[in-house]
Amino acid sequence: MKYTKKIFIFVLLGICCLQSSMFAADHGNFKITPMTNNGKKWRIGYYEGGEYTDYQKIFIMTVKGLMELGWFEPIDIPPQKGEQTKELWQWLSENIQSKYVEFVTDAHYSANWDDALTKTMDAEIIERLNTAKDIDLMIAAGTTAGKGLANNQHSTPTIVISASDPIGAGIIKSVEDSGYDHIHASVDPYRYERQIRIFYDIIGFQKLGVAYENSENGRIYAAMDNIELVAQDDGFEIVSCFTQDEVPDVNLAEESVKQCFRELGEKQVDAIYVTVQNGVNTRSIPDLVKIANAYRIPTFAQASSEGVKYGFLLSISQAGFKYIGQFHAQVIAKIFNGAKPRQLEQLFEEPPKIAINLKTAQGIGYDPPVDVLGAADEIYQEIIVPEK
Repeated sequence: MKYTKKIFIFVLLGICCLQSSMFAADHGNFKITPMTNNGKKWRIGYYEGGEYTDYQKIFIMTVKGLMELGWFEPIDIPPQKGEQTKELWQWLSENIQSKYVEFVTDAHYSANWDDALTKTMDAEIIERLNTAKDIDLMIAAGTTAGKGLANNQHSTPTIVISASDPIGAGIIKSVEDSGYDHIHASVDPYRYERQIRIFYDIIGFQKLGVAYENSENGRIYAAMDNIELVAQDDGFEIVSCFTQDEVPDVNLAEESVKQCFRELGEKQVDAIYVTVQNGVNTRSIPDLVKIANAYRIPTFAQASSEGVKYGFLLSISQAGFKYIGQFHAQVIAKIFNGAKPRQLEQLFEEPPKIAINLKTAQGIGYDPPVDVLGAADEIYQEIIVPEK
């Protein structure tokens, strides 16, 4: 496949509100200074629809953000295995030293991507929040958990992290207003549109392959509305392949994505947008990279630049989720200082830099032009095999 070296214009697409969104004014003047809950520690709980690598990483960076703000004593968080957060939560509850906050030992919830368990767990958590009232703030990781707690059935402050499209999912009303006094969700309504435009500007594909679950949540995770909008503007074809995503059997989810990559390769797509789903994880990425590279297909990782380290061609550089972690930490600090979640800015945009894997580029015959390399904040010379 031959690639056209095009003038790089995508930096302009990402700059628009960056500085203002990271430090935008809230609906009130709130401090981030560490303080107790009337002499007691603030008690934090956690809920996820199931394990997913971004949940763990964003949560860790949020914890580090709180550490930087002085909410607890500095401590090195040990390297984590896989995508789990339960063992991490247990470690935090036992080892964090703080006069101000605690991670409640028995307040970690994961529904293991089981629909029936999710409904039961939603009700169980809300019952605890209303009856025991022993949790001062909930962290809801992902769309499933966010949808479970974004309602009027409780009033406990809840921040939603790592939700692909909190507006489209109905978690919040809009960028400006969550719709609930106790709900806050970080949102970047143009994040995925920018990604697709960047990918198109770099590669100039005519047939974009997208593997995703053919469901409401699947379309939301994959940002299909954004992909269809850009496809209409730029005139490329979308080639869809349907996977299994929110299923308890992760192996089944992984195999469905691998099969879709093979099918997209056989259909001779020009590029693959690697969407957020349970079948794309540290176990499956090496195989997905091998499949895409065997067909010499450029890939763009929707979720994070970690996938580029493991062999996908491109993504947005996220500095290890440092900035979004700091954003969430400040939101939590302001809530503990008296803010209602609804009063706090929700708009957050990542710095407009890319990540690129030069080993993959070489393997598929892509010679990145100077302007692409100049816009790269993360450049990987090799394909790293993730730890399992």
